[in-house]
Amino acid sequence: MFVEHPLILKESIELREYQRTLADACLRESTLVVLPTGMGKTVIALLVIADVLSRKKGKVLLLAPTKPLVEQHAMFLRDKLVGKRTAVLTGEVDPEEREAEWVQSDVIASTPQVVANDLRTERISLRDVRLIIFDEAHRGVGNYAYVKIAREYMGQGGLVLGMTASPGSSMAKIKEVCSNLGIENIEVRSEADPDVSSYVHDINVDWVEVEVPVGMRKVADVLRKLYGRYIKELVNMGVMNAARPPSIKYLLEVQRMVQMRLNKGEKSHTLYNALSVQARAIKVGHALELAETQGVTALSSYLEKLKAEAASDDGSKASRAIVASDEFEEVVRLVSTLRMEHPKISRVMGIVSNQLQVKPDSRVLVFTQYRDTCDMVTNLLARIDGARVTKLIGQSGRINEKGLKQKEQIGVLQRFREGEFNVVVATSVGEEGLDVANTDLVIFYEPVPSEIRSIQRRGRTGRSRAGRVVVLITAGTRDEASLNSSERKEREMRKRLYSLKQQWDRETAVQRKEKEKALKKGQNTLADFA
Repeated sequence: MFVEHPLILKESIELREYQRTLADACLRESTLVVLPTGMGKTVIALLVIADVLSRKKGKVLLLAPTKPLVEQHAMFLRDKLVGKRTAVLTGEVDPEEREAEWVQSDVIASTPQVVANDLRTERISLRDVRLIIFDEAHRGVGNYAYVKIAREYMGQGGLVLGMTASPGSSMAKIKEVCSNLGIENIEVRSEADPDVSSYVHDINVDWVEVEVPVGMRKVADVLRKLYGRYIKELVNMGVMNAARPPSIKYLLEVQRMVQMRLNKGEKSHTLYNALSVQARAIKVGHALELAETQGVTALSSYLEKLKAEAASDDGSKASRAIVASDEFEEVVRLVSTLRMEHPKISRVMGIVSNQLQVKPDSRVLVFTQYRDTCDMVTNLLARIDGARVTKLIGQSGRINEKGLKQKEQIGVLQRFREGEFNVVVATSVGEEGLDVANTDLVIFYEPVPSEIRSIQRRGRTGRSRAGRVVVLITAGTRDEASLNSSERKEREMRKRLYSLKQQWDRETAVQRKEKEKALKKGQNTLADFA
């Protein structure tokens, strides 16, 4: 069966009861929809848009955090929405043209920064907007443009629809998103819910553990020694607690605390020195992570970067101190003798090769944390028979290398969907929201500590057919901590979401009863007066 609606193209959208149920809830009040990636949040948005436009005069504003995501939404709406004009507003469109498109269009898909700027300059107004959709609504915190737009919209009587697969693990974060965006209701669905489960395709998750190679272990030992020396200095200065594990997260807390003390006027040589030592520890900690979890190529590139910073006139003192150390010299010497990459790469090559042999028409997506690793994996996977490999990276370029503009990112994904490429190696730009085709296999080169990013990565497969996820973990390294962190946060997020939903429903029921009582009391008073 298909959705039947005068504004939706006939026989183009499969009818799914849970999507209709969620859309109806969104039409009653401003709602945050939390739904697993690939379960049709965009279709729910379409159903709500069609109903709003058919019942009310006015416009719909759909906001997404990136231009490729905006273009993707607009393409879908133009294809499925009948008799209504959809415009795309991004920073690439001239302000005067944006102003005209705003007036002429029924649906406006835009990045939030553009709308916030046009509101500030009074080129546009939200008076005629009857619905705002915030895609990737978990971004609606702090000073992000979503918050400014929602604040301007509040009190206009229009609806808000927030969409996300992962709003965050803390109750405070979830409540902040709802408060900032004017959300009055939460609707949560997981793969296990009865109305969703029949549409869920199996996703098999495998964890593949590898060991740090002996040669790289020697490098890591030297880096760990240097890291430990810097941590000891910070403990002796009284800015770190020796009883607390010296994680990168803790070091960043130390930086904020020391900076705060300096800003308050507490000027001392110890505090300034602590900032420098903390910066050294962060850099060495990053090098240690690369050695243990990424491989020779990524570490070598980073060591060269530290040397370049140390040699530069405006380079940091931290880099100079690290490069001048005996440990750094030893690390460079040891790395120059290594001929083997990290064992993760041979496992990735084996897994991808096997996938393409068993199922030649497969689509494979490999996620890497770092650009250097992305380049290395792309080059090595290209050697596999039958692998047509490209990379998906962000816009920011580096020396001698340009990033991909957002139109180029869209082009890569389109060619992946069409089968020109069957393997894409992506950095974090491939995680959020983008439709990356029916991917059969997703590989995490390393786990990520964020439950949001982990959910988004995993959600790139199992969309319209069964999929597989492989997570590579280096034993005894930060990989293990990252995996444990994301899994714990994800469990907490689900539990808190359902808890918040129950609390929300109870409070809403109480408020409804109080309104009914007040209304009844008013009617009785009128009757007595009559």
